[in-house]
Amino acid sequence: MDDRCIMENLLLTTKGVCDLYLHGTIESSTANVHQTFDQALSDSLCMQDNIYRKMSAKGWYQTEQAEDTKIQKVRNQYSAMA
Repeated sequence: MDDRCIMENLLLTTKGVCDLYLHGTIESSTANVHQTFDQALSDSLCMQDNIYRKMSAKGWYQTEQAEDTKIQKVRNQYSAMA
């Protein structure tokens, strides 16, 4: 297993953890539990961001710039709903 594969696995796992902590935060029944999940979510999001930045710096996570026409189309679609 090479470094890129390891980083991809770490990123996917961290994203999954963030999803779990988000739901824990939303569904928590007490302020103490909510605060604990919220802090864990925040820490996990920072970790996810760090992994993404390292992968991006190595060229292992490339993104495409969205076209202005597509962005405007989505804006129009959702502004019509409001």
